[in-house]
Amino acid sequence: MAAPRKAESGQEAPASKGRSKKKAVDESELLTVPDGWKEPAFTREDNPRGLLEESSFATLFPKYREAYLKECWPLVQKALNEHHVNATLDLIEGSITVTTTKKTFDPYMIIRARDLIKLLARSVPFEQAVRVLQDDTACDIIKIGSLVRNRERFIKRRQRLIGPKGSTLKALELLTNCYIMVQGNTVSALGPFNGLKEVRKVVLDTMKNIHPIYNIKTLMIKRELSKDPELRTQSWERFLPQFKHKNLNKRKEPKKKNVKKEYTPFPPPQPENQVDKELASGEYFLKESQKKRKRVEEIKAKQAEAVRRRQEERNKAFIPPKEKLVVKPKKASTETKIDIEAIKEKVKKAKKKKLGALPVEEVKLKIAADEKKKKKKK
Repeated sequence: MAAPRKAESGQEAPASKGRSKKKAVDESELLTVPDGWKEPAFTREDNPRGLLEESSFATLFPKYREAYLKECWPLVQKALNEHHVNATLDLIEGSITVTTTKKTFDPYMIIRARDLIKLLARSVPFEQAVRVLQDDTACDIIKIGSLVRNRERFIKRRQRLIGPKGSTLKALELLTNCYIMVQGNTVSALGPFNGLKEVRKVVLDTMKNIHPIYNIKTLMIKRELSKDPELRTQSWERFLPQFKHKNLNKRKEPKKKNVKKEYTPFPPPQPENQVDKELASGEYFLKESQKKRKRVEEIKAKQAEAVRRRQEERNKAFIPPKEKLVVKPKKASTETKIDIEAIKEKVKKAKKKKLGALPVEEVKLKIAADEKKKKKKK
């Protein structure tokens, strides 16, 4: 009886695995977020006792922002007081400070207030910066000043990000649903989390000398693909363009290349001195008078060679030039002979013809003759 029980237990095991897989699939389907779903707002009921510690953040702002901040400061205080956060503007130090109070119930509100004052210091208008206090909006301040060393190159790439009359920046804002502000050495972006991720990628790629038009094209394709419900679960790699980086300006090679010699551990051979040369030629064993005679003979041989060369140069003027071969004229063929008699006849006929206009009498006679001919024909 033990054997069949074991078999039964073995048969039941795979069935339980199949059920667990089905359950896992069902759970993954349940994890999908429906369209238009929003997380419920954080209220006082979620944190009735408030915060135990006081938190504060401060940021400095440039001198040129002082006038604008003075103007919009009552609106900033009003927006932060709704969430029970205090804000102070110090014009002497040039700083803004935000602090929590005993009534503050949202612990993350101080972080949002910190982002608000950072954006205001980075030349973002209050109407846009105040959106950070909403739950579905975040901000990202991208530092681009240290990404490019050359200042002129940095300015060109920053201008490329903005585009002619701000067209590139406007296209990015429409595709990512973010507000983008390029100011000095930073780029301030404000919008949904997915959009901020795309903005950061485009900005960093532009600073790495990748034109923003490539990323804009990719974003446009992604936007169209997201509208199709069937393609949401599929990979989009086959639809997205693949841009290859090409190095067009190749480094020119120098005309003169310094080729390094192969390293050898042995030193170069010593140059021969005068004694070694005389020993090799056998002059060392000659007497002084013999050496002198040999030197005189060498000088005379050189002189004779020089005289011979000079004489050859002089004789070149007396050498007659080569005469050109005389080419005999070919006999004219019978086919190309000129008919003289025919030419004579043509000349005689031309002489008979009267040049200039006909006299009046001859013209009248000719007209009368023509009229007679016409009458006969009729």
